[in-house]
Amino acid sequence: MSEQSGPPQEKHERTELPIERGFPIERVNEIAAKEGRAKMHYRPIYTMHKWWARRLGCVFRAISLYTLLDDPEKVSVYEPGHKGSTLAAYGDDDSGSDLDIASLLNGVDMTDPESLWELYPKDVRVEDKKILDPFMGGGTSLVEASRFGAEVIGNDLNPVAWFVTKKQLEAGQTDVGELEEAFKQVKEDVADEITRYYKTPCPNCDGEHDADVMYNFWVKELDCVSCGHTVPLFKDYRVAKGRYENGDKYNVLCPGCGTVTLVDDWQSESVCNDCGHGFVPKEGNVSRGGNYNCPDCGQKYAITDAIQEQGGYETRLYALEYYCEHCEDADEDRSLYKGYKKAEDADIQLFNEAKEAWETNEDLHSYAPSEQIPEGHIPSERNPIFDHGYANWQDMFTDRQLFGLSTLLRSIDQNVSDSNLKELLLLGFSDSLMFNSTFSIYNLNANKIEGTFRMNSFVPQTDFVENNLWGTKFGRGTFSNTMDKVFSAVEYASNPTERYIDDGETKESEPFSKEIGGNHTLNLGDARTIDFGESEFDAVITDPPYYDNVMYSEVADYFYVWQKILLEGDYPGFDDKKTPRADSIVTNPFHGKTAEDFESELGQAFENIHYHLKSDGLLAFTYHHSDSESWGELLESLCETGFEVTATYPISSDLNKFIQGEAVSFDIVVVARPIDDTESASWKSLRRDIYRTARRTRKQLEENRKLSRGDIGVMEMGACFREYSKHHGKVQRDGEIMSAKEVVQEIYGIIQEASDIGVEDVFIDLLDSPDPSFDDVNKLCRGTNAAPEDLKEMCLYNTDDGFEIGTWDNEKRQAYIQERTNGNGDKHLSNLDKLQFLRYRYEKGQSVQNYVEKWGVDDDLRELAGRLADVTGDDTYTRVLGDRDITSY
Repeated sequence: MSEQSGPPQEKHERTELPIERGFPIERVNEIAAKEGRAKMHYRPIYTMHKWWARRLGCVFRAISLYTLLDDPEKVSVYEPGHKGSTLAAYGDDDSGSDLDIASLLNGVDMTDPESLWELYPKDVRVEDKKILDPFMGGGTSLVEASRFGAEVIGNDLNPVAWFVTKKQLEAGQTDVGELEEAFKQVKEDVADEITRYYKTPCPNCDGEHDADVMYNFWVKELDCVSCGHTVPLFKDYRVAKGRYENGDKYNVLCPGCGTVTLVDDWQSESVCNDCGHGFVPKEGNVSRGGNYNCPDCGQKYAITDAIQEQGGYETRLYALEYYCEHCEDADEDRSLYKGYKKAEDADIQLFNEAKEAWETNEDLHSYAPSEQIPEGHIPSERNPIFDHGYANWQDMFTDRQLFGLSTLLRSIDQNVSDSNLKELLLLGFSDSLMFNSTFSIYNLNANKIEGTFRMNSFVPQTDFVENNLWGTKFGRGTFSNTMDKVFSAVEYASNPTERYIDDGETKESEPFSKEIGGNHTLNLGDARTIDFGESEFDAVITDPPYYDNVMYSEVADYFYVWQKILLEGDYPGFDDKKTPRADSIVTNPFHGKTAEDFESELGQAFENIHYHLKSDGLLAFTYHHSDSESWGELLESLCETGFEVTATYPISSDLNKFIQGEAVSFDIVVVARPIDDTESASWKSLRRDIYRTARRTRKQLEENRKLSRGDIGVMEMGACFREYSKHHGKVQRDGEIMSAKEVVQEIYGIIQEASDIGVEDVFIDLLDSPDPSFDDVNKLCRGTNAAPEDLKEMCLYNTDDGFEIGTWDNEKRQAYIQERTNGNGDKHLSNLDKLQFLRYRYEKGQSVQNYVEKWGVDDDLRELAGRLADVTGDDTYTRVLGDRDITSY
């Protein structure tokens, strides 16, 4: 048994898997940092279609590697690029690799878990492994486990998740040449029909050529309730940042003549280069709070109220971004063949022609969703789109978009007979919907379109960007772009590679001979009620929901209503007007689902997982951790359903904190095993065991691995949970049985006792962090006596206007210190308060000597001043304490 787990009891004896003894979070996280920024290059399979909170592939590959490998006799290792031949022994034994694989497996422990990591970039196969993921979502766990040759069974409640995962697991058996030929058939059928509506007279060709439109820029308009003037709902008049030789300028719309003109500073008084009109581009007609400001009479009025009263709004095409192939071929400057221009009569006429084509072709209407948008937390409460005039799914699209999308979908349906190829084209079509709606905006500084779900919600826009659906040479989110991603994914699935880091250098393996997929089964259903047979699975590897998850069903409906047009009748789950709501395990206030409901339903899911696992099976899952309360709920759910926690590890993720849109860079891997029974224990004796376990774990990790204090704290928690799990429900204190939540609170205290790291230490580390964020506050506080709330209360950071550290010159931080100094005396001032107060006064030329003499200078104060000076490079902190000549003026 590992040091982390403590001495085993006889009844718990079984083969301890590598992931229970140790996990190379350092190696995983260094790959995750790169993969999160370049998914297309690391694992193209996951870029075929949007899914929310998809965990990184490298994380689940590592979990699979350390979970599936147990019996050396059933492990084969192949060198990527050498089909059919297993590796010889890593040592001198030429008889085979079993002995060496055994040594790699046995070499894993908490202090050095990296022996098995040697196999991470190898084509590893296991025999007789059956894996379940009851919450498969985007299918990452199944894809990665399938690459080891395991039989994988996946389940999800949401049909969009089911379809996305289905195509990922089938991609490895797809001929990319046949898929490209199917795409070519669709292209020959409808590309010209669609792109003819995305043309504009080139402003540089004297009317001789049309340019391709990359993006059309639209603004909504309302009538002023006071004077009747038409009010365009511009937040400001920016169109896009200048490019190339004009990179220091801005393209803005002149409100006088409607021309797109270049200005030096969009926030200052500017003059239109065409009509000479003077204006400040920053000053639009939409103010904070959702009001419009009438430029004629000055009336302010709520936009949503005006929309309701006027029965909707009008839209106006005002500008576009173009690309002219002819000008590029003529070697014109880049700023000429790719640029921005005012929308002309010809552009408006072309839109009207597309609109007529949509309205008069009734056959196309059967290839567009006819359903109403269902009510829910996201569309009704978080971003109430109904108040903005949206009622049906078609309301989210312009008429030209509806024409193009329905024309394309019909062609896919009628021109491609092979069901797998048709579904892959449908997948590409569905993913391109993200960038082809009236919820898409233009990234002004990056000169590109942003998709509908950039905030994991439906965010109504007062101005929006209409994409070129089929696409041209430049642009993003077009159907052609998306199919390029699908082609890459299919190629990767047939011959996957692995990127890894060797001596700081990123390398890529040769292609594996084992394709993605293989022996797999997918099910559509509720994780609480599925039944694949009792004690059927060697492992469950999953990513269960956590209570404040984004409501997948409500946003997935956006894709579902289009997918069901082709899939209804072929597969169950695509015959309803919306995806399931009531059975989703998530807190959803709109549907009356509370945090208590979530906790109960997640417990039921764990109970069903226990039913499916073999008695010596293992549960490994990633979980978004936030505080001791969520730890307590999770531990209680696991223990109540017959599991003991055997390890926990912090790992990087590529997850968005959905409600706030705030990046979160860590998750927790939780490892658990079924347990037959627990034993009675007094809290006094258990506390002693837990304390020793925490101290021993911390000591070993600090001495042998280069981990942050926070990472060590998470692993301490896992070791302590393991001690408690053996006695869950039978731990007595003062004659009462302690709950798991109560024990978690005690464990937090025990770990903090073993650490004297406090607020000042965390703040010093925060100052030393490159480009610090709220995320760093969370990570640095883990395993310490400090909590993010403590730092926030002391104004050592704030998020009111982006993330700010409470340095000595921060206004909020100084206000906090001044209030404590002036209002309550100075007896409540910390050493950090005192030093920042002195630093501030010194900068302002105010006396500091009297404060220094009043407070005195002890070793702790001087030591902290030295640390601040070291981390900031500002020796004023030490000088104000020691050199009295500079402390008065």
